[in-house]
Amino acid sequence: MSALSLPAKLDLSTVEAFCDAIRARKGGDLVLDAGDVTLLGGLGLQVLAAAAADWRQAGHSLSITPRSESFDNALTHLGVTLNDLQSTEAA
Repeated sequence: MSALSLPAKLDLSTVEAFCDAIRARKGGDLVLDAGDVTLLGGLGLQVLAAAAADWRQAGHSLSITPRSESFDNALTHLGVTLNDLQSTEAA
């Protein structure tokens, strides 16, 4: 299982590097640490949603823990649930 910390600001300024970091971890289970996230923008959300879909399709687990209050609040404001962004397909 691999782990990756999300940047404090997951927006246009960081999304390209974050996307590269996620791609580098394809092929296995992944835990994303969102404990330090202070801002989750629309592009960051798109990367997380695409990663969840990719991990589901590959049959791997993708989870987001821990999560900051700002991260959880952003999900609520963007109309997304945590289950939309996680994949628990792996046994």
